Amino acid sequence: MLSVNIPRGATLERTVVAPDGAIPPGAVWLDLLCPSPPESKLVEQALRLEVPTREEMQEIEPTSRLYAENGARYMTATMMCRSETDNPTTTAVTFILSDRRLITVRYDEPRPFTLVANKFARACPPTLTGELVLMELLDAIVDRAADILERISAEVDRISQTIFTSKERSLDYRAIMTSIGRQGDLTSKVRECLVSIGRLLLYLANEADTMRWAKDQRASLKGMQRDAQSLSDHATYLANKITFLLDAMVGVISIEQNNIIKIFSVAAVVFMPPTLIASLYGMNFKHMPELDWGFGYPLAIVLMIVAAIIPYVFFKIKRWL
Repeated sequence: MLSVNIPRGATLERTVVAPDGAIPPGAVWLDLLCPSPPESKLVEQALRLEVPTREEMQEIEPTSRLYAENGARYMTATMMCRSETDNPTTTAVTFILSDRRLITVRYDEPRPFTLVANKFARACPPTLTGELVLMELLDAIVDRAADILERISAEVDRISQTIFTSKERSLDYRAIMTSIGRQGDLTSKVRECLVSIGRLLLYLANEADTMRWAKDQRASLKGMQRDAQSLSDHATYLANKITFLLDAMVGVISIEQNNIIKIFSVAAVVFMPPTLIASLYGMNFKHMPELDWGFGYPLAIVLMIVAAIIPYVFFKIKRWL
């Protein structure tokens, strides 16, 4: 789908252009969502630039993601999608700046695109350009990453309290391990996105002088670079904390397993002497004096009880129980 955004007074009007249509001259933001070949060809012919394919967008080397070609600057970054669901994913998004227009190519729907589109639909600057739209998108991406990290941090704190301060004797270890793994996976994805955005911001800051950006725009770029770097450091801290919680949880499970095994071991040792005594009197030898005693049976019972008590008392004295 090809969406064209045109400033109309104080709002940004969004219209869908058919593959056989024409791009309005006043468009400042062209958004290609899962573009078909005819839609990509329409943009290429109208703006005289090349729209990267999905395979080209997924390449990870910086030279294939950040480059200039025919006066246009191509910047591809990794963004988060569906972070609130149980299956968060990442997607590659390409930003193309050409003749003060912004062209975005994407194959998913990251939340920042919706936020920025709604913001400009409510209030649009009279001198809106593709550069301003790009700055708003990048700022929304960084803010979105911060929100996700805040949510991860709160969930990690909850897991930590459950493991170390919970008074419940039986914890749902499977649920806790699943939650730890989910937060670790989400943290790694957010950090990947922040590193990608950090590279894009660095490239854009180096190109700002060439594109003759205003001083306040370059200052905003530097501010976003600092934010992206600090968030990346925070993501690294969260990843280390999640690793610590995972190790701690494995240790708790090992302790619980050892306690269970200890109980069975003590029970085996406690019942071993009575079993030995019962085995002796169950041999049915012909010459066994106790068989003829009237108090033989009570004596055997007493011996078995005493033989069971002695190991139990010994374990208590040694504090093994």
